[in-house]
Order: sequence, then C-alpha cells, then structure tokens
Amino acid sequence: MFTKVLIANRGAIATRIIRTLKKLNIKSVAVYAESDADSLHVRIADESFSLGDGAAAQTYLDRKKIIAIAQQTGAQAIHPGYGFLSENSSFVAECESAGLVFIGPTAEQMITFGLKHKARELAQAANVPLCPGTDLLKDLDDAIAAAANIGYPVMLKSTAGGGGIGMQLCNSQSELIAAFDSVKRLGKNNFADDGVFLEKFIAAARHIEVQVFGDGKGTAVAIGERDCSSQRRNQKVVEECPAPNLPDAQRKAMQQTAEQLLASVSYRNAGTVEFIYDSIDERFYFLEVNTRLQVEHGVTEEVYGVDLVEWMLRQAAGDLGNIKALRDQLSPAGHAIQVRVYAEDPALNFQPCAGLLSKVQFPEVHSNLRIDHWIESGIEVPAFFDPMLAKIIVRGSDREEALHNLSTALTNTYLYGIETNIGYLRSLLQDPTLLEGRMTTRYLNSFVYQPARIDVIQGGTQTTIQDYPGRSGYWHVGVPTSGPFDSYSFRLGNRLLNNDEATAGLEITLQGPTLKFGCATKIILTGAAIDAKLEGNAIPLYEVISVAAGQQLQLGRITDKGARTYLAIAGGIQCPDYLNSKSTFTLGQFGGHNGRALRAGDVLALDANNCNAKIDSPILSDELKPQINNLWQLRVIYGPHGAPDFFTPKDINTFFNTDWEVHYNSSRTGVRLIGPKPEWARTSGGEAGMHPSNIHDNAYAFGTVDFTGDMPVILGPDGPSLGGFVCPATVISADLWKLGQVRAGDKIRFLPVTIDDAVAIEKTQNQSLRTLENIAHAWSESELTSPIVKRLAAAEFGENIVYRAAGDHFLLVEYGALELDIKLRFRAHALMQWLQQNTLAGLRELTPGIRSLQVHYDSQQLSLGNLLAHLERGERELILQLAQLSVPSRIVHIPLS
Repeated sequence: MFTKVLIANRGAIATRIIRTLKKLNIKSVAVYAESDADSLHVRIADESFSLGDGAAAQTYLDRKKIIAIAQQTGAQAIHPGYGFLSENSSFVAECESAGLVFIGPTAEQMITFGLKHKARELAQAANVPLCPGTDLLKDLDDAIAAAANIGYPVMLKSTAGGGGIGMQLCNSQSELIAAFDSVKRLGKNNFADDGVFLEKFIAAARHIEVQVFGDGKGTAVAIGERDCSSQRRNQKVVEECPAPNLPDAQRKAMQQTAEQLLASVSYRNAGTVEFIYDSIDERFYFLEVNTRLQVEHGVTEEVYGVDLVEWMLRQAAGDLGNIKALRDQLSPAGHAIQVRVYAEDPALNFQPCAGLLSKVQFPEVHSNLRIDHWIESGIEVPAFFDPMLAKIIVRGSDREEALHNLSTALTNTYLYGIETNIGYLRSLLQDPTLLEGRMTTRYLNSFVYQPARIDVIQGGTQTTIQDYPGRSGYWHVGVPTSGPFDSYSFRLGNRLLNNDEATAGLEITLQGPTLKFGCATKIILTGAAIDAKLEGNAIPLYEVISVAAGQQLQLGRITDKGARTYLAIAGGIQCPDYLNSKSTFTLGQFGGHNGRALRAGDVLALDANNCNAKIDSPILSDELKPQINNLWQLRVIYGPHGAPDFFTPKDINTFFNTDWEVHYNSSRTGVRLIGPKPEWARTSGGEAGMHPSNIHDNAYAFGTVDFTGDMPVILGPDGPSLGGFVCPATVISADLWKLGQVRAGDKIRFLPVTIDDAVAIEKTQNQSLRTLENIAHAWSESELTSPIVKRLAAAEFGENIVYRAAGDHFLLVEYGALELDIKLRFRAHALMQWLQQNTLAGLRELTPGIRSLQVHYDSQQLSLGNLLAHLERGERELILQLAQLSVPSRIVHIPLS
C-alpha cells in the first residue's frame, strides 16, 4: 500500500479522499489555489502546497506543477477526484512517465470512452442497447437528413462533451439548424473537439447509472445503480440509490450490461456506466461511461457499506484482491439520497455566487447522515471554480425514511453570506414528483421556486441591518450594543407591523437603497422623511404598505431634517445572530449582512411564514411620531464628572447654556460637537495624561458626553465602552433616539433632569409604544447639584468610595485618589466578584476600570436607591474579608516576542 498520496483536486472531494487516507494511515498531500488557501482540505491534509494564483488553468489544471509537487513530497500516487484532471489521458501518461501511480483507469480507456461516438461503437460491439442515433456527422446537411430519419425531437451532442456542456435539444429542423454551429463551437472551445452526433430524445427519460469497478484484467463488477434523473440543465441535483420504481428485471439487466461493457475493455478501477431509461416502455439505452469516481458515489457507499475510495487506492497499489469475491460480500441495505449544495442563486437562473460565507452551520453527522464539504464560517468562496459547497447524504431503512432524514438535515443546515440553493432544495423536497419517485430528466424545468427575499439593486449611503435592543450583555468586554441609532422610530415600525420588538429591519442613512421584493409582503417606513417610491409611486411614512412580488422600492434622499429612516418588514429580515443580535457593527465587521453595509447584489432573506400576514394597524397619532427638526433639546443626567473636580462651575454653566453645533464628522460611533472650550479645573490629567480631560480609564455609559480633549463627543451605539476622558453629562435613555437623527449643522441644547424623571419618562415612552397611546410624564429642568450621589469614607471602608451617576442606567463606583494603585484595582475587582455572587434583578454588565467599577442596571427594574444600598452592603462585607480575598492574576514575561 502507498504511504503518501497527493490529491489533485479541491473542495468536497478532496476532504472526502483525505478521510479515507487517514483511515488507512496514508499521508495526504493537498494542493490548492491561493483563493482556496482557507479551504478545509488544506487544513486537514498532512501537507499542503500552493499552486499559486489564478483560475483552474493556472492551478488545478497545471499538470507539470502538480507532478512536480508530488515528486518533491515523495508521494507515490495521485488521486484526481472528479473534474479537473480526472479524465485527462495526457495527465495519466505524464504521471506514469514520472514514476507516479495514477489512481484511476488507463489513458487509453479515458480516450475511448471520452469520445461519445467511440463509446457508442464499443457499446454496440458489446451488445449494449443503444438509443437510435448517428455516428459523427459530417456537416449540417448530414444532420438534417439523419434527424428526419430518426424523427424529432433529437438531442444534438458534442462527442467530447460532459457535465451538460455541448448538448442541445432540438424539436424541429429550424432548431437543429440554429444549434448546430453553437454545439460544435462549445465542443471545440471546451474539449478541443468539435465532433457532433445525434440521438433520439426520449421525452419521459430517466437517468440511471451503474457503479462499476474493474480489476484491469478483464473482470468488472457492478455495485448497484443510482437514479440521477433530478437534473437542471443536465446538471444533477438529487441522486439516490437504489433507483426507485425500477422493475427488478431492468435493474438486473442494467447491472449485467454495465459489467459486460467494462469487462470487454479490461477496465481498471472505478467507473460509471450511464443509461437513459424510457419510463413509458421500460427500456434502457446506453448513454456514456464516466471514467472516474462520480460526485454521487456516496449514496452507493451508504447503501452497500463500501468505501469506493479505499477500493481505488488498493487497486492502484495492487493489493485489492479478487473483486468478485469482494463484491459478493456486499449486500444493499436501505436507501440513500444525496443533494448537492451549490453557491448559486436559484432566483437568478442559478448564476454562481462568490463571496463571504459568514455563517456555516451543518447538523451533527451520524450513522444516517454524512456531509462531504470544504467550508467553514468566514470562508471566501472563490469565483474561479465549480460552485459546489457540500454534498448532504442521508440513509434510511427505506426511501420514505431517507426523504424524512434529508428534510431534517436541510432544515438544520444554515448557510449565510452569499446565495446558495439550500432553500431551493428544501422546496424541492415538498414536490410530489420527487416524493413519489416519478422523476424524469426534464421535470425540474417546470418546478417553480419563489424565495422570500429582497434583492439589493442599490445599497444607499449606509444601509445596515439592525435589531432592538442590539447586542446586550457584552459591554464589559468592549463590544458595543449597536442596534438602531434612533431606536424609537425603529421600535415604532415593528409595533405598527405587529412584529416582535426584536425583529430585524433596515437603518437607512441620508440616501436610501433600491430594493426589489421577491415575494408579497408588507412594509412600513419610520424616522426621518425620505423620498420613497414603490414602482414610481410616492408612499408615505408611518403607514403599512402592501408590496407585491417583483415590485421595486426606491428610497432616495432624506429631507433636510433628520439623518435616518427605518424600513420594517412583516416578519423581519432573516440573518444569523452574532452574540445574540442581528445588528450590524461595521467597525467590528460582524453582525447583520456579513458585518457591513448593504451593496448592490446583496440578497436579504425574509420570513416566508410571516412576510405577508394580515395586519390590522391603527392610524398613528402625530403625538406618537418622533418630532424631528434641526434644533434639538437633549435631556441629560449631570455627570459622572463635573465641577469642581474636573470642570469649573463656569464650564458647567457654559455647557448647559450653549447651543452646540453638530460636527460634520459624526457617525454611529459618536456625535461630535462644536462649541466653547472648557477652562478646566485642572491643569493636566496627572498620571492619566497631559490634558486636563484625561483620567484613568473607566467604562463609559451609553450616550455619555465624552470630552476628547476640548471637543465633546456624544457616544453612539457603536462607540467605545472604555476610555480615559471625562464626561460631564449623559443623555437619558428616553432621548437616545434623538442622537440618531441629528445631522451636521444641527444645534443641540442640553437640559438637566433628575434620575427619577428620567426613569419615569422612559416608562411612559415604553407604555406609549406598547399601547400606541400618547402617555406623557410631566418633567422639569433640575438644579445642577453634584453628580456624586453617595460617598463612603476611608475611615470606615479603607478607601474613599465615590458613587457617580452616569445617566439613568449606569453608576460609576470609584476608589481612592486619582492615582495608579494596584490595590484600588483590587478593590474594584473584589466588588465585581461580590456582585456576581450576590446579584440583583435588574443588574446587567459590570465593567472594571483602573480604579473604578461601572455598574450597568435596568432602572425600570432596579431603583438607584436600592442599588446604592446593595453596593454599601457589599463594601461592608468586603472590608471584613480584604485580607483573605484573592483575584485571578497571571504572569507575563517580557519581551512578549
């Protein structure tokens, strides 16, 4: 047996071959194009070598390169898989000249069966039934005369064709005349042979093939048959073993005929004899021989319990033994079905799709489920090669169970990022023709598949998928919430469509996209006024609009007030959750549609079960619509940092009495403001930095006003969670939506309110969204007192502890003086551990800083007073345990490199 084998292929077949090599303790050598560098076959092989950049001709078809790598690595044999060089007779000869074993048939056998007219001659000599047809045609006149003799319809075929290339159905003489030169040209361009011939076309044809294995010495054995009738443009889609609804007499005759044909040429290794079966008169005719391992070999393996790749290896190594004796040990059990998963778009005539697969999820394999594939989440599918991603193979005790297992496997398969045929396959499994086993080679031509989707014709300035409340629970590890910048408008749209509040929709910034709907659905636009047209007709905001399949929605510019419009769709947009949210974080390149804004060519999946549900939506009162203008009042909580510690009293008065202008360089990260510079209470930040705005790093609250030097920035949903700058005010939760609508040149005035008012305002806002009734809370501006809401003295607690309000959902706990001291960091960590062990309903993330701990809490569940009492209780318990407490630590050795 060989000790090392090179696989001259890629994708699913490469990983399949490696699996058998590992089982046999044979070292594997993978080759790959640079665009396939992250493919699974590269990672799991024992050795991997690059073939360089380029398409197939420069990589997987470069015979010299591949043979050189085989010699360099000490490989004794090359397995070609299927496609590429698997039926290249010149490659076989070159391998043998280089002292390498080609795992497959001889070059002469490839040449003989590769030319279809020669294969027909061999079949005729072996008494194999032939479909009425011709030898090679001399010219068009010869074709016209032959077709008249055979009778229309006829199939015009390239003698060197394969994979559905070079085949054309002709129903009349005019169609034959139109196709003749085209088919000859296809044969010349793809196979360097423009020879063509005719065969009678059988309308109710099934494609049945027999798996054969030859020992190269005159013996060939059949290992069952497969039905490959489910084809689209002569490309197989569903394959199964055994063939359903096939009389046993015909089954046996096919297998004997296939054995007879390949034995007549002393065929070597694995091959497949394909037949056309006329399901009306129950007769079969020779079609062709494939001199390689077939894509669908797996269904035969599952039914017969055989490893065909192992047989190929052992035969090539000369230690397979008596194949008739081996065949006699095999007995079929059950039924197996395979579907091919492709990166192609069924809604766009199955055009191949290249790009990022951001989510790859297959079900767990087991005794009745096998998945041959090469993909993982985050892989780029190149445009250069066959778009097959995987083969899903199931087995059952009978065909009904196998179909059930296949349906389950497809339901639990999730691929996202580019279009695939997974949805098409799921739909196909509901088709009575397939379920009843009545397939013919042309039945898929009439199969209609209409996916629930949106095609992005133009992406707009920045259109992203968002959901509410975004990515909760990861603030402490630096992951922002993302989510809709104007969450009020977003939530209102979902409410009016009767969607769940967490349903994903689109956030549209400044200039909208053009979208084509693949199914009937209902939509609503909320937020800033935008030029919106459905099929050229203007549509209003805040009204449920019915959209028909095929209609286009054109969203132009947002008017001069506001920055973002939201599109909600019945049932929502379907995309993978990333950290429990569908929201797009473009800076982090995750969430939403492949972690980025939409662009032309993208496809968004809809909820097929709910996208056109009946909706009784009330007319929305103007009081509930967000008031969007260019002069904004933002209600804020004073703090966490104020006067006299960081700002002068004059700075704070100026801050609250200034109409700040929105800077043009504002985004979802933060809204920059233009206005007066502070005088500052300090000359520098001390140990924290040279500028008086600098402090030791601490966590930021959502919507806090962060002075980055002398310029204030209101942190947005994609902003940082931690930093070293002071923050004199924090926007209340109920007003955070306004940040999503401010635009360059707008003016903002900050209004201080109490925490109690902020909590009440948020409560009534939530009630209004639920009931669609205007419920308001009477509030007033508050006096500017201290942002410090509580202190604990060092005399009693070892360090001075200060509690600073950071909006209505965050509290900043600070320890000791403004200096870098490990014991202060220890105290913050000790409190964090205590809170993790002694939690409260309403507590969210805990984020430690240099000398602080930020407590995120839901003020609708947990009051500030109760939280402060709980924190004091913690400190009283901890002060008694400090000498015995420990926190996790690690040793870092310098230099790190």
